[in-house]
Amino acid sequence: MTEIRNVAADLSRFKRRVVVIALVVLVAFGLLASRLVYLQVVRHEDLAEQAESNRTAIVPVVPNRGLIVDRNGIVLASNYSAYTLEITPSKAGDLEETIDALSEVLEISPRDRRRFKRLREDSRSFDSVPIRTRLSDEEVARFAAQRYRFPGVEIKARLFRNYPNGELASHVLGYIGRINQAEKAAMEDWEDEDLANYKGTEYIGKLGVEQSYEKTLHGLTGVEQMETSAGGRAVRRLAAHPATPGNTVMLSIDIKLQKLVEDMFGDRRGALVAIDPRSGEILAFVSKPTFDPNLFVEGIDIDNWKELSESINKPLLNRALRGTYPPGSTYKPFMALAALQTGKRAPSVVVNDPGYFNFGGHRFGSPEGNIGGVDMRRAIQLSSNIYFYSLANEMGVDLIHDSMKPLGFGQITGIDIGGEVRGVLPSTEWKRNTYKRPEQKKWYAGETISLGIGQGYNAFTMLQLAHATSIVANGGIKLKPHLGLAIRDTVTGDVKPIEQAPAQNLNIPPANIGVIRDGLVAVVNAGTARGVFAGAGYRAAGKTGTAQAVGMAQNTKYNAKALEEHQRDHALFMAFAPANDPKIAVALIVENAGWGAGAAAPIARRVFDYWLMNQYPSEADLAAIQQGKAAAPIGKPRVASEVAWPPAGTQAAASTAP
Repeated sequence: MTEIRNVAADLSRFKRRVVVIALVVLVAFGLLASRLVYLQVVRHEDLAEQAESNRTAIVPVVPNRGLIVDRNGIVLASNYSAYTLEITPSKAGDLEETIDALSEVLEISPRDRRRFKRLREDSRSFDSVPIRTRLSDEEVARFAAQRYRFPGVEIKARLFRNYPNGELASHVLGYIGRINQAEKAAMEDWEDEDLANYKGTEYIGKLGVEQSYEKTLHGLTGVEQMETSAGGRAVRRLAAHPATPGNTVMLSIDIKLQKLVEDMFGDRRGALVAIDPRSGEILAFVSKPTFDPNLFVEGIDIDNWKELSESINKPLLNRALRGTYPPGSTYKPFMALAALQTGKRAPSVVVNDPGYFNFGGHRFGSPEGNIGGVDMRRAIQLSSNIYFYSLANEMGVDLIHDSMKPLGFGQITGIDIGGEVRGVLPSTEWKRNTYKRPEQKKWYAGETISLGIGQGYNAFTMLQLAHATSIVANGGIKLKPHLGLAIRDTVTGDVKPIEQAPAQNLNIPPANIGVIRDGLVAVVNAGTARGVFAGAGYRAAGKTGTAQAVGMAQNTKYNAKALEEHQRDHALFMAFAPANDPKIAVALIVENAGWGAGAAAPIARRVFDYWLMNQYPSEADLAAIQQGKAAAPIGKPRVASEVAWPPAGTQAAASTAP
């Protein structure tokens, strides 16, 4: 049967479909048009920026680090450029296989591998980590020819820090190293402007001046706008804003004097701080033994780190800043000053010194023996233990504490490098807060006696002792000790002194200062240091001291030969010169060297000779000092300003060789 189609119905249905399709097409084109308007008009600027950023990259330009120089302009820290071979772990695949393959192209030692492993542990997977540094041009060319084999491995040209004098003044300068994870976390709390200035920076100051003047030395980061390929490789530079190098930090130390002192210590341990009492400028800041800061620049290897950190001599310890010692008899002049200031004892009061002091059933002895009646000046000159035992007993621990605190003992001096320790200036409150058991918290009267001769709980740094000495030398005017002298602007060349805290007047009567000065001059002229300063072209004031390294029972006779070297007494000396117009104050300790007049005072004498007389010890004299067998200078001293510089054997000397 033939089906009869309804043409009219089919036509109507077709028209409806055409209308629907037309509407769908119209809506689709409307959406496309609206999207086009949105993209081309509304988001034009935003998308144009994105397109430009896909085509270009903004690369930070790390600035050259500023120089560090001494007071005479001698360079102590500089920079050098070198090629490094670096691996980005997230892009390199199997690291062991990559390094093994690289070792077929370039020499990679086991030490390089160990250092890479340690640096990688302190870095993120997308940070590039150096596996080799200081590549030669030949090595760069050799790797470049086979670079296609090593994804995630590249050669970079970097600036490295250089300490041309090696170990000299290392505890002052500190060193720089790669920024570790803890430092990166701490940097997140910085101001946005400061944080932005460290984009691309991988190294930061870790200790000393490098750390405390970090932002001055760092400079201002620049930027480069680079055109990049689809693969992200730089094609050409479109624009650039150059980095501004860091400024030069000028220190107050005299590096030649620093070198002389370090040489005089030789292989012995100890510390010395020399200050200009009129300004607070640090002239020498010595801690022995030292270390080579160049070892840390590229990341110190495990062997060198183990050698430094496990050495019984503790070369990484800044003894001048962090080493605390009983001051021994060098404390006696300050005890005498405290007696005058508090009215506890007049300078004319005579105390009989029979060679012992009885208290609470205990006999406190004295190596000086029976020296008879002594007033304050003679007690300082002859270093009478009995005089100062009795004085400490009369004053009591808390009055001693309150009198010594203004002089800086047991206090942070505020020197402009970090890590300073407070030491211990004992008091009844200190003991209550320090110990746990009730019987330990109590202060016993017998504990006060030994404080008078700088023993007992007393423990101070050489910086504190030098600071206190400079206060007395300066007539009771207290100035903050500092290493930073001025900043030289890298761009303009302008030199701006570093602003220092205002002086503080401790209001010590000149008559009281005079009594102490007279006693100290007598030590040098007719006391324990008279042989050391014989023939000096100036009048000095000073005090020798010997301090126990380990405790000994009362009335036990000291026998150095029966003790291990690290258990023997320390030798100390504090002094200033010229006595009536001081220009330099010194405090030093030679660890386990015994008598202060034999080991410490000769070093101070040569420091004064250098600073005041432009004299440098002869070779024979220098050798005798190193062996602790010197008194007055031996042989004809050299003219200090004519002594060759830079010293032989340093990078600085090698760079100036013809």
